[in-house]
Amino acid sequence: MLNLSPFYKTSSFPPKHYLLYKITRRFIRLLYILRIFESIFSYPLNSYITKKYYKIALFLAAVCIGGISLYYSNNLARKLAVEEKKNVEEYAVAQSNLIFAQSDEELNFYLKIVQGNTNIPVIWQNEEDVLAGKNYDSIKTLDTAFLRTQLKELKSLHKPIELEISEGVKNYIYYGESKILIALRYYPYVQLAIIGVFLLLSYMAFSYSRRSEQDQVWVGMSKETAHQLGTPISSLMAWLDLLEDEHGPEDYRVVEMKNDLNRLNTITERFSKIGSSPSLLPCNISEVMKKAVDYMAKRSPTHVKFTSDYEDKELLVNLNVPLFEWVIENLCKNAIDAMKGEGSVHVKVSKILGNNIVYIEFSDTGSGIPSNLHKTVFKPGYTSKKRGWGLGLSLCKRIIENYHNGNIFVKDSTNNEGTTFRIELQLVN
Repeated sequence: MLNLSPFYKTSSFPPKHYLLYKITRRFIRLLYILRIFESIFSYPLNSYITKKYYKIALFLAAVCIGGISLYYSNNLARKLAVEEKKNVEEYAVAQSNLIFAQSDEELNFYLKIVQGNTNIPVIWQNEEDVLAGKNYDSIKTLDTAFLRTQLKELKSLHKPIELEISEGVKNYIYYGESKILIALRYYPYVQLAIIGVFLLLSYMAFSYSRRSEQDQVWVGMSKETAHQLGTPISSLMAWLDLLEDEHGPEDYRVVEMKNDLNRLNTITERFSKIGSSPSLLPCNISEVMKKAVDYMAKRSPTHVKFTSDYEDKELLVNLNVPLFEWVIENLCKNAIDAMKGEGSVHVKVSKILGNNIVYIEFSDTGSGIPSNLHKTVFKPGYTSKKRGWGLGLSLCKRIIENYHNGNIFVKDSTNNEGTTFRIELQLVN
């Protein structure tokens, strides 16, 4: 046995209490480390609620900007359409006056107006249904079928301009829209679509980068937690060995401390596996569930009642037991917190005939979760408690979906009646 006499001489504690004193100091250090991490991960204001309002505000701002842009562009298009109508009316009048021009100056004036229309498509139609087109392809205007097709489109756009060539003789001018006016009508929509696609791709890239950064932070903090816990746990194990040599392995203090140390080792192992690829082994899901739920039931408030419904037959699922037990414990703790230490928790393991999936459900009689938060509760940092890390359900989701290729979600929830979480895992063939 290690000689502790030098320590006894410098300590005011009697030798029989010195080991307990040192072990207590190690436990206090563990609590101090955990308190540091709790202060790091605690959120005085829920960032996800704030982020939701920011997204709504940004969306409304984008809608306003888009609406103003469309209004301004459409207003310009309406003004341009009015100007084009005036130009066509002047063109029609000049075209009819060419026949009655009295002098060369007058003829040149009307001819200049007619030739000035180079961008607005026009089709003439007389009473004999003879058609003539302007500002179309010169070869296509020779095709009567082409002109009739274009005439139908122009009739749908504007009413014709009626010209009386002579007494009882009328011609009709149908006109369309210039390419500039058409572009001005559709350009804002194309522009907004391009900007929207760009913003969507930028948001997706930013979100992916942010999630990757968050994942790295959670993984780094988990491994750092495991590392920080390792040193005092190793020291505690050494001091516990000394305590066992002095008081014997059957001493109740030694037994309880061993149980707590084993628990701390399990917690450290869980943190160390976050971010790595844990090994999965076929396990009977009902046995694992029973062990984990019984552990939590013994350490829960007396006013919390646990009930269970497990499958009698063996259901093998590939599991990493320490990590999966962590999920079960987190769900149980959340249920107890939601019920404020009083209520019932029902755990059910089932399999539908013909389906190769096992269903695990946790139902509580707590306050419930609003439907708009069913997905948000699984995001890192989200918590409804004043003092909380906001990591429990996030770790559950990572462990179930990333490590066990399963699925976890809020099956249903009713305000002031309770919530049911469901886990779906693939059975071993």
